[in-house]
Amino acid sequence: MRFNLSEWAVRERSLVIYFMIAVVGAGLFAYSRLGRAEDPSFVIKTMVVQAAWPGASIEDTLQQVTERLERTLQETPNLDHIRSYTRPGVTTIFVDLKDSTTAAEVPDVWYHVRKSVGDMRHTLPAGVVGPGFNDEFGDTFGLIYGFTADGFTHRELRDYVERARSRLLNVPDVAKIELLGEQDEQIFVEFSMRELATLGIDRSALVAALQAQNVVQPAGTIQTGDEKLAIDVTGAFGSEQDIANINFAVGGRMLRLSDIATVRRGYVDPPRPMFRVNGEPAIGLAISMREGGDILQLGHNVEQAMAEITAELPIGIEPHLVADQAVTVRSAITEFMTSLWQAILIILVVSFIALGLRAGLMVALTIPLTLAGVFAVMWLLNIDMQRISLGALIIALALMVDDAMTTTDATLGRLAAGERKEVAAVYAFRTYAFAMLAGTLVTIAGFVPVGFAASSAGEYTFTLFAVVAVALLVSWLVAVLFAPLIGLVILKPPKSAGGEPGRVMRVYRGLLSAALAARWVTVAITLALFVAAVLLMPLIPRQFFPSSDRPELLVDLQLPQNASIYATERAMERLDAALKGDPDVDRWSGYVGRGAIRFYLPLNAHLPNDFFGQAVVVAKDVEARERLHARLVKLLAEDFPSVVSRVSPLELGPPVGWPIQYRVVGTDLTQVRDIALKLAEVIAADPLTRTVNYDWIEPAREIRVHVNQDQARLLGLSTAAIGAVLNTVVTGAPVTQVRDDIYLVNVVLRATDEQRVSLDTLRTLQVPLPGGRTVPLSQFATFDYAQTQPLVWRRDRLPTLTVQSDIVEGVLPETVVDQLGPRIAELAKTLPAGYRIETGGTVEESASSLASVQAVVPLMLLIMLTVLMFQLRRFSLTFIVLSVAPLGLIGVVLALLVSNRPLGFVAILGVLALIGMIIKNAVILIGQIEAERAAGKAVREAVVDASCARFTPIMLTAVSTVLGMIPIAPTVFWGPMAFAIMGGLLVATLLTLLFLPALYLATSRERRPPATP
Repeated sequence: MRFNLSEWAVRERSLVIYFMIAVVGAGLFAYSRLGRAEDPSFVIKTMVVQAAWPGASIEDTLQQVTERLERTLQETPNLDHIRSYTRPGVTTIFVDLKDSTTAAEVPDVWYHVRKSVGDMRHTLPAGVVGPGFNDEFGDTFGLIYGFTADGFTHRELRDYVERARSRLLNVPDVAKIELLGEQDEQIFVEFSMRELATLGIDRSALVAALQAQNVVQPAGTIQTGDEKLAIDVTGAFGSEQDIANINFAVGGRMLRLSDIATVRRGYVDPPRPMFRVNGEPAIGLAISMREGGDILQLGHNVEQAMAEITAELPIGIEPHLVADQAVTVRSAITEFMTSLWQAILIILVVSFIALGLRAGLMVALTIPLTLAGVFAVMWLLNIDMQRISLGALIIALALMVDDAMTTTDATLGRLAAGERKEVAAVYAFRTYAFAMLAGTLVTIAGFVPVGFAASSAGEYTFTLFAVVAVALLVSWLVAVLFAPLIGLVILKPPKSAGGEPGRVMRVYRGLLSAALAARWVTVAITLALFVAAVLLMPLIPRQFFPSSDRPELLVDLQLPQNASIYATERAMERLDAALKGDPDVDRWSGYVGRGAIRFYLPLNAHLPNDFFGQAVVVAKDVEARERLHARLVKLLAEDFPSVVSRVSPLELGPPVGWPIQYRVVGTDLTQVRDIALKLAEVIAADPLTRTVNYDWIEPAREIRVHVNQDQARLLGLSTAAIGAVLNTVVTGAPVTQVRDDIYLVNVVLRATDEQRVSLDTLRTLQVPLPGGRTVPLSQFATFDYAQTQPLVWRRDRLPTLTVQSDIVEGVLPETVVDQLGPRIAELAKTLPAGYRIETGGTVEESASSLASVQAVVPLMLLIMLTVLMFQLRRFSLTFIVLSVAPLGLIGVVLALLVSNRPLGFVAILGVLALIGMIIKNAVILIGQIEAERAAGKAVREAVVDASCARFTPIMLTAVSTVLGMIPIAPTVFWGPMAFAIMGGLLVATLLTLLFLPALYLATSRERRPPATP
């Protein structure tokens, strides 16, 4: 005889009650300590490798640095592809790993990258700086404060910000803090080349004098019998005045530096990326949380620390809260918890109405027990409360009470038959426990593609599988272990054991009789509906992930790629002026020369580039965001015609960027550019696209200095000497450093402003000769302008030019790509060998993510088939059960078309999960039919009795699930999945109760009783 867990629970009541109390206590403890976050964490599987070769042309940098590094990086394990962009003298390479790489494998891969690049470092040209590695590209800085100053210098403001940073680093859960917009100080020694030539001063002697006086070197230590005395030689520079007062000998006389040059303190020129808050220059503090921390607690702790810091700041220095993920998370969790309580209330109301007061109360009491167990396991598995896990709880809620409803219904049935409470309480386990467990495992199997999809999107949604699986297993244990004990206390035998069936049951019996009488017609109609649903599927819009419902807007400004950071700053100032006073704007921050720091995990982060600026505009609410969005698009189109601009809300899911992207890949840069121009014409001709642009294409001017090498050698000059003079005069060369408090201030030697920015001045530049004389540069060099690429992108070592586009409001990227497909295919046919056009952007990421899900579907089917075979033991019954699974598609298509919701990545996961829910009902119904037949009933009688017996719990579960989804149906993220499950489950449940009995009856034969001897 099989062990009966419910019977054991009834027998060991005190122990089981203790377990119930322990579970509730553990759940409350875990709930108070669960981490809170906005989104589930997922690893950004990208490392940035950078190297610099100062003075190199873009061609030399590509061939000697980028190419060598890329060849080595292509040997990286689990590599998906490498991307690089190269500027003159600077290489930046992105190493992107396959989505199937697990989070545990990533650190070992990054170690391999460092080691392999370190091994080939000696093959890079002399003078290369680096390579450097950044494997923290995905760090998220959820709290950002901006400090503005009125009446204080930038250095004074930075001093206060540095002190604030030091204090905030001591706050619990703070991982690291980065400064934004800080400008390093420099001391400029600016001279006139003509004056130096007139005085006969050698620039190299001036540099040597500065370096010699400021040198740091040991002067010895005196050891006596009693003590040790260090010798310190004075003379190091303490300020710019010390530098101005330095004397050095020239032609037998002493000259003070301030007599021949201007010495002043300023800031790095050109400036580093700048930060602005509400249109004012600022210095920012970006704070990241340690892994596993609670963002709500971190926000509270930082708020307290900032209150203390603010109280000590002088009047004129003011901190501004720029980004606060804690507020967003608090709001999101409050909203989701409200939705969860609403869903619980809906399910309780359904239970009380359908089952009655006592039976409804029994089901109601299993909900907190199940949730307590789920919270405890979530805490053990380090699953935070965030967008996905909370949504999973709501999705699993109705499924959680399914088993409790089955137990309740079975117990009531036995009590109505006159059995004692103790016997009736254990009947459900004996009859349905393993069918319920099989159904639970099948339902969990439906979520397997969610949990094991090897992609960033799969990693993002993993907790959906984990929480649902935990919830369903815990709910089964509650139903067979705790529910019988609750039933002993609450349930009573019904007043009347029999009676007329209700109106709903009478209607169902009539429909069932008609379906069974015309069973082949029922099967044919069902198949016809399924075929119609398949044919209607292309009408459903497709989508990867929807935009976020946060109030932020990202405003990207991309100037021509040879633009200076000053031009970008002027563009941002004009945008600031447009945002000031806008009634829909709450606050905004601007980044000049770089993109916004990753304040939100799925942000598409941009690395520093002088020609790029980005503003993060926080609207007062989502409705205000939409109004502001439309105004900004119009403003940028009219007032910023030379700027490639984009206004977009934050994305959900893995970051993508421009929704429409096509990559032109080939070997020759010119040919790639020509193809990209033709491709852009095709894209721009589509009425659904706008703002067609390129990630690089336009050439830039450069000044070429052609040196007559023979004349230069006769004068005793070399290319190195000429380049050093030009660099010192035009850009400036650091010659030493002043140690000022915690800062190191570079001393930069350069020419005066009027001699640095004029080509005419460059022609007359006096170049010092070894003998002390000087000659103008034009005596042995000529000048002209040339064109070059300021930037070149490559992908897997091939030049790659991406044509990008935004789309008209209300249109989905997949729709536009489908519409462009035939024309781009025609263009692709005309390309020469070795050149191709690849689809990128949202469509590529979506296809990759869906492929990872599809790869796991066979495993899902194998698990389902295995569970079904263990439970049903016959191929015919397994076939009947599986035949019901696809029928949910009828309801899915109908629901999405009526609600006009897209079939996105999350909705597809819901459709797959729906298969498990449908099969669970079918398994229990088939089990009931087989049990009725085993009791000696005829096939038709068994089918009718079993269907009527299972009608109430199956329909009750379906209705509870559908109504329980209502709170999340209006949400942007969960809405499509909610509608898909609601429509699919409701239609599939009706078909399960009609189509499945008809198919069973049509394919089954009457069993003959064994012959008597």
